[in-house]
Formats: sequence, structure tokens, C-alpha cells
Amino acid sequence: MTPPRRIRVLVVEDSPVIQQLLSHVIGSDPRLEVAGVASSGEQALRMIERSPPDVVSLDIRLPGIDGFEVTSRIMRHHPLPIVVVASGVRDLDIPMRALQAGALAVVEKPGSVARADYQTVAHHLCTQLVIMSQVKVIRHRIGTRASRPDPKPDGKTESRPDPKPDPRPADARLPDEAVTADGRRRRFRALGIVTSTGGPAALAKLLKELPAGLPLPVFVVQHMGAPFMAGFADWLGTVCPLPVRLGEHGLAPRPGTVYVAPGDRHMRVDAGTIQLTDDPMVCGQRPSGEVLFQSMARGYGAAAIGVLLTGMGEDGARGLVEMRQAGAYTIAEHASTAVIHSMPGTAVRLGGVVEELPLDRVAGRLLQLTSDDKMLS
Repeated sequence: MTPPRRIRVLVVEDSPVIQQLLSHVIGSDPRLEVAGVASSGEQALRMIERSPPDVVSLDIRLPGIDGFEVTSRIMRHHPLPIVVVASGVRDLDIPMRALQAGALAVVEKPGSVARADYQTVAHHLCTQLVIMSQVKVIRHRIGTRASRPDPKPDGKTESRPDPKPDPRPADARLPDEAVTADGRRRRFRALGIVTSTGGPAALAKLLKELPAGLPLPVFVVQHMGAPFMAGFADWLGTVCPLPVRLGEHGLAPRPGTVYVAPGDRHMRVDAGTIQLTDDPMVCGQRPSGEVLFQSMARGYGAAAIGVLLTGMGEDGARGLVEMRQAGAYTIAEHASTAVIHSMPGTAVRLGGVVEELPLDRVAGRLLQLTSDDKMLS
């Protein structure tokens, strides 16, 4: 029997010592092989153009162009799964922007074989490379730069037209589930959002379209390594109008604030306060979207909104079902925009979704649902 082909990994790292370490870690995993090592972003782009790997392990602080720019160019010219490998958590601006540009995950750099958790960190890196290599990524257009010619790796430019607007206008008429029997708009008191792979970019896009002064608190579960969650919350606060902070045990949530579940802790809302626990993982995750959504179903019932965005696996799907059964308004991201449709798709299949929307229409619907206008024309 022919053994399965190993997944080819391009290592992009400028430190010779870390190059050797990562090559050893990846080469020791029977599922992976090192396809090449690049010491700079420019070299990586040339190597990818000649022989694309299955997945890229990307350092973010490189000589010349940094990890964000490398990610942007890869996703414009040769879309590939990218795992950002970061050595520290103090300055996460570049890795977070790389995620926004299309990278799929950020993981810790093993650092040294002497560290106590070396085997755990190394195994997690390899597992993420394997998982993300299976994701079918698409060509990305980053921000307003889409109408500018882009430099290709060989120095030439590629002209592209302005991105076309979504041809599907938002439905001005609210579904029946958002309206009371006497024609009034339902009143909602809390919004929960759960996401995983592809989530940082989706969250940034969604939250930046929600206004400061949103009349309800927003609770977020994003699957990401625990060391990065505080920096992720800080970064998210720089790209959206709403204040963003990590959830704290016993904190009473305030309208117009985003509360992100901290690393390796479940977050639930109970009796009007945020509760954090280190209970066992649910759906292989801690924090888990199931835990958040189930607590919102119990605590807010029909006054809650649940949104399930892109992600691998099924976390949050059954919790969204419970929210809908409690009368909540539930939304799943449509397959046309989800990086991975597994989580929202499972919720749809289980009957837990009031409506399925492309990402660029979710914020508009949320604004309709939370408008101060009580009567519908």
C-alpha cells in the first residue's frame, strides 16, 4: 500500500537557528515535509511562484517586506493556506493584520527545545499546518487597494478593476421572526458571535460596520491560542468603533461594548454577569461557542441574537439551535463568504438558523434588528 503523500510546507523565517528548529519540528512529523526554507518575504514569493507548497509557515518580522505584506501578495497572486508563526505576544499588530489579509491561523513559535512545553507547542504547530493545508483558500482583495496595480514578485504589475459591490441588496423587510404579532420590532438585549478559522478577518469586517453606541453588549468567542487572545482583543478594538475588552469573571456587561472570551476559559453570561470557567473542553474547544450560546439561550431567551461565522468543526452549532428554540434570532454565515462553512453549515443543517447571510449583509441585518424604531411601516 502506497503511503499517503506528505504535506509540503514552505518555512519562511529569517533566523538560521529558528529555521533549523522549525525544519526539525516539521520534518519529524510523519504527515509533513519541508518543501523549502525562505529567509525573506521576497524569496518566499519567488519560491511560491516556481513551486507552490501545500501550506506556508510564516514568520511575521522579516527583512524587507513584513509578514502582512507577504500574506497580502500571496493571497492576491498565489492563494495558499498560511499559518503565522509568532514568537511573542507583546506586539501582535502584524500577525493580526496578516489574519485580516487572509492568513488562517496564528500559533506560537516553539522557541527552544529547552522550554517545558516544547513538545506541546511543536505538536500544535504541526497539527495546525496539517489542518490548514486542507483549506481551499480564495484570492483576496485587501481594503481599498483593490483598484491599484499590484507589484508581482517579478516586479511587474497586474491591473485589476475596482471590486464589484454585492449585487444582492439587503432585504429591507425584516423576516417574521423579528416582528411581534402587533407589527412591532422585537427588542433584543444581547448579541453573541462565534467563529473559528477565518474569524479574525470576518469579525473585523463585521464589527467595523456596527456603530459606537450599539444598544446591546456583544459577546465573542474566537478560537485562537490562549497567549494571543489579549493582543487579539486589543487589535480588534483598533479596527472597530466599539470598545473591545476581554471578558472578566463577575463583570456586568454594558451595552455598546464587545467582550471577547479570554484564552483557555469558557465564557458564559449568567444572571446578568459574565462567568469564566475552566470546565472541560466542549467540541474540542475552550472557550467554546456552545457554552456561550447555551448560556445566552438560558439568560436572554428571545431577547438574544446569535451569529455563527466561518469555522472548522461544529462548535456553536448546537448552541445556536438552543438559542433558536428559546426564541432568539439566529444568523449563520453563508457558504459564499465563509472561509470554512463547517460550523455555520452544521447549524443550518440542524435547523438552528433563522436566516443564512453572506458576511457583507450581516451587519446591515443587525442594524435593522437593533434599530430604535419600534414600529414597522
